[in-house]
Amino acid sequence: MAISLWENQTTIVEFVLRGFSSVRQLNIFLFMIFLVFYMLTVSGNILIVLLVLVSYHLHTPMYFFLVNLSFLEIWYTSNIVPKMLLIVIAEQKTISVAGCLTQFYFFGSLAATECLLLAVMSYDRYLAICQPLHYPILMTGPLCMRLAASSWLCCFFLTAITMVLLSQLTFCGPNEIDHFFCDFTPLVHLSCMDTSLTETIAYATSSAVTLVPFLLIMASYSCILVAILRIPSGTGRQKAFSTCSSHLTVVTVFYGTLIGTYLMPSANSSQLLHKGFSLLYTILTPMFNPIIYSLRNKDIHEALKKCLSKKSAFLR
Repeated sequence: MAISLWENQTTIVEFVLRGFSSVRQLNIFLFMIFLVFYMLTVSGNILIVLLVLVSYHLHTPMYFFLVNLSFLEIWYTSNIVPKMLLIVIAEQKTISVAGCLTQFYFFGSLAATECLLLAVMSYDRYLAICQPLHYPILMTGPLCMRLAASSWLCCFFLTAITMVLLSQLTFCGPNEIDHFFCDFTPLVHLSCMDTSLTETIAYATSSAVTLVPFLLIMASYSCILVAILRIPSGTGRQKAFSTCSSHLTVVTVFYGTLIGTYLMPSANSSQLLHKGFSLLYTILTPMFNPIIYSLRNKDIHEALKKCLSKKSAFLR
């Protein structure tokens, strides 16, 4: 009987992303808002990358990792927002199974890479504040390259394991995903096969690349806090804290939205609330990162002034 029921099911070849609303006027408003946010995100992060590349005094470990983070945010947002804009304005809500799995793969890989990069950046701040005399010796160029490359390769490899397991699942309806992009949980729920192994491995890998970096970040900032409190002068404490306040703000926003999205019990949260938290870490967080890092950053301000002065001199 089970075999006959399986045979009567039709394997689907595309999904339908439901998006946000069926009201046309609201969709036009959402499209304009999301488009502006996307343009600000891409332009802001590109500006950070270009400023660091052309400014020699920004060629330090901290800004090297910041370039990695900005490049990641551009890729991360571009993986989701263009398709979301089509869903909102053109109502092209269908996406192939292969396209959906590909979008999830890059989403998962980049989100995990961001967790590791934030942990690496906290370690960099720990060495700079807690061991300032040894910092130039410890945080060398080759080490920075290895730390960044390891973050990227490790996360793309671990997500590939989940991706392979997902690709082996059969999806036989319904084919509607009540979301604006292809996330893991909605995908798994649409499968008509046993997904226990896939979910277990996905949970293990995601925990490894989110909780472990989070604990490392907390340990680093605990040491940083102790070191700052030991500084006798108030000016020295303020200067030391200012070097890591931007990173701490980004960590708080990023992990806060992740916790709100994935650790909140589904029984106590609506799908609309889940979409709202997802918007925070897919659109708003990448957009605010360049603002947070440049708002009180004198080095970025000086680099921007130099670039603008060179441009104005060239135009003359």
